[in-house]
Amino acid sequence: MAAVIRFSRHGTKKRPYYRVVVQDKTAPRDGKFIEHIGAFNPLKEGAVSVERARLEYWLSVGAKMSATVASTLKPLIKSWATTPATEAAAPAPKKAAKPSAEA
Repeated sequence: MAAVIRFSRHGTKKRPYYRVVVQDKTAPRDGKFIEHIGAFNPLKEGAVSVERARLEYWLSVGAKMSATVASTLKPLIKSWATTPATEAAAPAPKKAAKPSAEA
């Protein structure tokens, strides 16, 4: 099975909203997908978000990005090149403070 990373169109007429999905190469654009890895709203400036770890995983196992996805994600991927993956991950949750033992 050849996988491709592409946009799946959602939203209403003249108000598009795209999901970044991993699909089988032969699946229709808005058809069944393997995994949803991000979103893109072309009506807002810079409104693209993708799960970095999942994108890197799918690229490592041989998935190809469509031309449109590649050109849209290019600035985001360039910013990742300057930021290590460990810094891009969400910070670890803080532990709750232990209640003091007042007697």
